[in-house]
Amino acid sequence: MTRNDIIEVAKEVFEIEAKEIANLSNLLDENFEKAIKSIIDSKGKVIISGMGKSGIIGKKISATLASTGTPSFFIHPAEAYHGDLGMIEEEDIVLLISNSGETDEILKLIPFLKVQKNRTISMSGNPSSTLAQNTNFHLNISINKEACPLQLAPMSSTTATLVMGDAIAVALMKLRDFKDENFAKFHPGGSLGKRLLTTVKSVMKSENLPTCAKNGSIKDIIHKITDGKCGLVVVLKNNKLKGIITDGDIRRAMEMQEDKFFTLQAKDIMSKNPQTIKENKKLIEANNIMQKRKINSLIVVSKSNKLSGIIQMYDLGV
Repeated sequence: MTRNDIIEVAKEVFEIEAKEIANLSNLLDENFEKAIKSIIDSKGKVIISGMGKSGIIGKKISATLASTGTPSFFIHPAEAYHGDLGMIEEEDIVLLISNSGETDEILKLIPFLKVQKNRTISMSGNPSSTLAQNTNFHLNISINKEACPLQLAPMSSTTATLVMGDAIAVALMKLRDFKDENFAKFHPGGSLGKRLLTTVKSVMKSENLPTCAKNGSIKDIIHKITDGKCGLVVVLKNNKLKGIITDGDIRRAMEMQEDKFFTLQAKDIMSKNPQTIKENKKLIEANNIMQKRKINSLIVVSKSNKLSGIIQMYDLGV
């Protein structure tokens, strides 16, 4: 098999699975809407169960729900049948996944769920299956062709299951008005959580800040920028912010005023009224300001507008 042949194989897989995913929208019916409303109205969790590859996809769907505002966990059907059914409470919604709709380990759970009167949702590729006929709402994930050339390994079918799970998660997010601030609460260790929950004061550079007076010399400014390792120097007068000078300002001054470059003072090349941010603001606001203004640093000021520190783009964790 040549390199081109290998690439063609990959393209064929993409095309097959993309076609099957696109067809899912044609399979949606009122069951999807009712399933979503049932979850919204429930005071319990969404319990997901599936066997084999369906179980692996079910774990991912559960993780997505849990991180986007819908409490959820995965339960292995075999373990559930041997005691873990006690983890399922009456108010919980149970989502059962089986492509054939005839997976024995999944079907064994149904009698208990009916006795306990749990609301149930199923995902299968067969609307006439035993599973589909014995759950409150059925989501059709049927496909016409697996990407597997032998039509044996679940590929298109597991992708369709995953996408249906994503559709559930997004619908719930929109109904709950789930925002990035909410997402950050469940992801405090990630870069988004850091930017949304952490204040500027917590990460700003506040010691040995590179500063100079308005009459500071070029030589002094260059040394301050080098030693400060922030790419800039803050110009102060009576501890009040008057401007900033970046390494870019130095280069431009050198090119445009080469003949008198070494006689220039800070006041001659500084940028007045630099962009600032209060030290109690969140990192996400600092991020938005820097991206909007296409700058890499912000001057941090206190409530009384005195210099507190410097925050740079890499401090945001992006």
